[in-house]
Amino acid sequence: MANKDFIHQRICVYAGTEFDPAVDEQVQEILRAKFNIHLPQRASFNESLASTTSDHELIRLILDYRTME
Repeated sequence: MANKDFIHQRICVYAGTEFDPAVDEQVQEILRAKFNIHLPQRASFNESLASTTSDHELIRLILDYRTME
């Protein structure tokens, strides 16, 4: 299993910019602005991400990052 810093690096390289994957607003802005991904409405932000993990590798990385301790 990769460590959290490594996953954060991969996320930022993939997105082409530095941001905090733990901040909902930053994640949402990156997904919309860079990848034209609009998340569905769910009870939580993580549930919205989880429902679209097959749409883009970046979403899976963000979820991995957010679930690590």
